[in-house]
Amino acid sequence: MLRSLLRAVASAQAKSTLIPTSIAASNSKSSQLTSSRTFAEEAVGSSVDDVAHDLISDERNRRRLLDEDERDKSLDIGPNGRPLFTSSASLSELSRKDACTYMKFSRKKLEEVLPEKLPVGMEKEFDESMRDALLVRHSFLDLRDNYRRIVDPTLQSSNSKVVIFAVSHLHSQGLSVEKQIVLDGPVSCGKSIALAMLVHWARDEGWLVLYVPEGRSWTHGGLFYKNPQTGLWDTPVQAANILQDFLKYNESSLMKLPCKIFDPIPLGEGAGVGRMKDADSMAMPEGEELSLVKDIPVLFAIDQYNSWFTFTEFEEPMTVRSSRPIHAKEVATVNAFRSMMHDNMMIGAFSHSTAVGKLRKDLPDVPTNARVMFPRYTLDEASVVSHYYLRQRLIRREAFSEEGWKKLYFLANGNGSEMRWLLPFMR
Repeated sequence: MLRSLLRAVASAQAKSTLIPTSIAASNSKSSQLTSSRTFAEEAVGSSVDDVAHDLISDERNRRRLLDEDERDKSLDIGPNGRPLFTSSASLSELSRKDACTYMKFSRKKLEEVLPEKLPVGMEKEFDESMRDALLVRHSFLDLRDNYRRIVDPTLQSSNSKVVIFAVSHLHSQGLSVEKQIVLDGPVSCGKSIALAMLVHWARDEGWLVLYVPEGRSWTHGGLFYKNPQTGLWDTPVQAANILQDFLKYNESSLMKLPCKIFDPIPLGEGAGVGRMKDADSMAMPEGEELSLVKDIPVLFAIDQYNSWFTFTEFEEPMTVRSSRPIHAKEVATVNAFRSMMHDNMMIGAFSHSTAVGKLRKDLPDVPTNARVMFPRYTLDEASVVSHYYLRQRLIRREAFSEEGWKKLYFLANGNGSEMRWLLPFMR
């Protein structure tokens, strides 16, 4: 945001200060022209420096005031006198009573639990609100309880009338559960954050989780070549990154799992790696295929999942002057993990910011009842969000009103990012 403001000021100042330059040019004196340009550049630089200084000063002042606010617990009150923050210490302890409250996190601990990468939306929320806290939403609790009941069917919801949202839109059959879910929904409705929180909860519970925060990275960048044995396109750079990311949090759990697959691995010939001499295969190392793990629950969580149903940036040469785009399903890594036609727990989230285009409702390799819509903020959630931003001094107290935040809520149509941007302009 700071850079955008600086660019805007620089552009505006450049236009206004260059007017005297054109007038000076009519005097046909190169020295005057040069001095005018120099003056313009100095004026622009000075204005940009002043704006940057003001913004930095405002940010420091806001942080100082927020530090002082920490001593005043009366500020931690939301709409209708309810507390703004939950007292629950973990995602597992959250109940339905904690919905529409904020949960405090430690960015350092989050990066330890989610070493692959934090969602961009989560980082923006932390930075602009100046607090590492997230809204506890009913939609997240529905997701968590859905997978919790799969592992332990005896568990009951704290509210017997609650229906899992992923199923309620489709079957309305009480406490039914789904092992495979595809989260769809409008831009900035919170899919990526909900997915990351689900991964956080599952890892806290001791689950083995393959978390892919950027599915698009599997189909863009790096080396690619066609494997003659499989007919698929191997991407060794992405494959190495996938394995390294998987080990970042799961290494200790993987070391405890016994090996159950002893078939030899056929050795191919990769980009820049020649075939081993006098060797066609090698023994299977200690390890286990994830789908065969029974000792602990396993969850596949894929963000930007829609990137796996369109074309990659790779192309196959057809003639000297033509080539064809390679579809994601032709990439070996995507082909191995894209399908949901199995009995494993798997959740994918669409990311419309990746701009892959609109996909048809019935996707290949995905159960017909798996795709569900993730909601934007409800009016109750928007009320809490508005009071939270007031608490974090994104909104001036003298300008805050219920009528004001409601107008901005309907203007943004429940879009979380747009509300965070609009609320400071409340008058």
